[in-house]
Amino acid sequence: MRWLIAPALALATAAATAMGGQNMVLGRIVLPRADAPSLAVTSSARGHYVLHCAGCHRVDGSGTPARYVPDLRHLGQFLQLDGGRAFVIGVPGVMGSGLSDAQVAEVANWLLATMARDSVPEGHQPYTAAEVAAARQQPMSDVAAVRQRLVEQARARGMRID
Repeated sequence: MRWLIAPALALATAAATAMGGQNMVLGRIVLPRADAPSLAVTSSARGHYVLHCAGCHRVDGSGTPARYVPDLRHLGQFLQLDGGRAFVIGVPGVMGSGLSDAQVAEVANWLLATMARDSVPEGHQPYTAAEVAAARQQPMSDVAAVRQRLVEQARARGMRID
């Protein structure tokens, strides 16, 4: 089975390069595109979450922190940090989900209003499609470094982000 990994990796790298990919800390990825729509048909934010996010973050949003899949039930904590709002919608899993800008905003707002409602700060303004579109124009090249900076900022404020 190991003999399949090297050719598959080479093929994936070649495909990412051919599609105008971007170098990232852990390799080269295809740039997330707003015009790469989902083939699944649904019209609700919850439906989009189930189809595009729950596979990793689980239906209840609990994720698997031990495997670096964040728990979304405390997502609102990021909104209290400098740069946290942009981080929430800018991670590659969100940008590459196949959802449109409006759908990403709807799913993020739905998550914050339902699963993460107890962590959302007062005065929070809902995400907009324009805000998501702007985030797509500035992809994060080192998600781990940005997240670590936010974790350290949270610690300095006496908060804990898992």
